[in-house]
Amino acid sequence: MVNVEKNNGAPASSLITEEKKFAGPWKVARKKLIRDKTAVFGGSVLLIIFITVLLAPILPIPNPDATDIGSRLQPMGTAGHALGTDELGRDLLSRLIWGGRASISIGILAVMIALAFGMVLGLVAGYFQKFYDTIIMRFIDILMAFPYILLAIAIIAALGPGLINTMIAISIVGIPYYARIVRGSTLQFREMEFVLAEKAIGASHFHIITRHILPNCMPPIIVAVSLDVGWMILAASGMSFLGLGAQPPLAEWGVMLSEGQKYIRMAPHLSLLPGISIFVVVLCWNLLGDALRDALDPKIK
Repeated sequence: MVNVEKNNGAPASSLITEEKKFAGPWKVARKKLIRDKTAVFGGSVLLIIFITVLLAPILPIPNPDATDIGSRLQPMGTAGHALGTDELGRDLLSRLIWGGRASISIGILAVMIALAFGMVLGLVAGYFQKFYDTIIMRFIDILMAFPYILLAIAIIAALGPGLINTMIAISIVGIPYYARIVRGSTLQFREMEFVLAEKAIGASHFHIITRHILPNCMPPIIVAVSLDVGWMILAASGMSFLGLGAQPPLAEWGVMLSEGQKYIRMAPHLSLLPGISIFVVVLCWNLLGDALRDALDPKIK
């Protein structure tokens, strides 16, 4: 007779059931994403773009900053310049690829910074409440009282224009978004039985937060990140378009869009191509984010 009693007498079948119960939502979400055609499309396009911009240093493309005045404002399809050249004769395909490297990197890094600070603030406010909750959430309310564009412009004005300062500015603007999401989830889970049981046996606050509350906050955080990266890329490009972000001659989509508007009639592709690049990347992030939200939301069948 096979002994099925393990781990202090707990039946093996119950352990398997608990394991399936824990892994179930993620397995269901993965299956939903695979079946979602818009998610597959958005993810595939983003993957191709990521691979292209990551391989920019080794791709057989010209230097994005190399000028050739004799070949300035060449149209798309020109020999040696598949997407034409800009007002200084720089290869537009090369600048689009390197510009995507800058724009996407800034968007992702800004989200990671905002997430890190927002997650810590939200966990502390939601778990400890009282004094900490009051101080932190009043600070968040102050940040949210300003229109995000004006707040970002004010921070950049104080720090000075530049790509790094733009990343800092838009990440600060994004902190309240994540802080409120994490605080709401923490308030929901801190009173559940498994957390109260951990407190009863003397588990530390750090153990409870990192091992029980934070993992349960991950689904809404993942959805928020997937939806917010596109907004961060758009915000960084917008700051660069206004002359507050990346500065010429750096290849960045917002800078290219700003420089190309001067030649919109004689060479519309200078503005259209970076604009389309921003549109495609942001759209694909939103498609993937919407699909993640639907897959991870237990109320949506």
